[in-house]
Amino acid sequence: MLKTLFSLRVMGLHLLTIAVVTAFILLGRWQLGVFQDSGKPQASTDPAPVSVTTLSDVGGHMLTAAVGRRVTAEGVYDADRQLLVADRPPHVDAPGGNVSRGEGYWVLTPLRLDDGTLMPVVRGWVAQAGDPGTAVPAGRATVEGRLRPPQGTDSVQRRPEGVPAGQVQTVSTGELINLWSGQKVRNGFVVAQPAAGAALTPVEVSPPVVGGTLTWRNLAYAANWWIFAGFAVFMWFHFVRDAVRSDRDRAAGSPEMVLEG
Repeated sequence: MLKTLFSLRVMGLHLLTIAVVTAFILLGRWQLGVFQDSGKPQASTDPAPVSVTTLSDVGGHMLTAAVGRRVTAEGVYDADRQLLVADRPPHVDAPGGNVSRGEGYWVLTPLRLDDGTLMPVVRGWVAQAGDPGTAVPAGRATVEGRLRPPQGTDSVQRRPEGVPAGQVQTVSTGELINLWSGQKVRNGFVVAQPAAGAALTPVEVSPPVVGGTLTWRNLAYAANWWIFAGFAVFMWFHFVRDAVRSDRDRAAGSPEMVLEG
């Protein structure tokens, strides 16, 4: 049996089977990876900016398709109602609250639009509350940025002792309505893209994404390749078994074996 297993013709079959099975397994893993990647969020198209009034209402709900959209807004900043969002790194998706304590502030300033409504705008980030960059620009301003949905007041772990006056811990539309009493506040907030040379550090914000669609056919392709690998092993076993039986039968019928019998 060992002589048959290590004969040149069978050794060639061993090597061929190893190569085929390895290739089929790798092809299956590749198709599985394609299947897994298809379910990940994908960057969507990034349309041209539109007026923020078309995507953010007073007292309305923000559509999912509006999140991350580029928007423009024109008006005058209301310096008296500016707030600092405490414990915030300079990225809109970074965790805030007590876990990021001492990591800086978002500068949140309402922009009074021409219709009298207020649009909350995160103008940028500062490391210290007293940073001179928090000074509010005077005169009419044109803001470009990305629209974000309001944050829930329970979306971060709050400081047990609270925050000083003039600071908040989330950009919650409901909370802002209470703080800016008597004002019509639009839903959500705009993360501004500061112009070159601005005193504030920009707060990074990601473009809109859409959920991926799983391509189940790739999962089926992966299963097919692995089935082929199993079939290759079965055929290898079948051919090796036949070769061993054939050599045994040949040996049993040889003259030497007859004489010894």
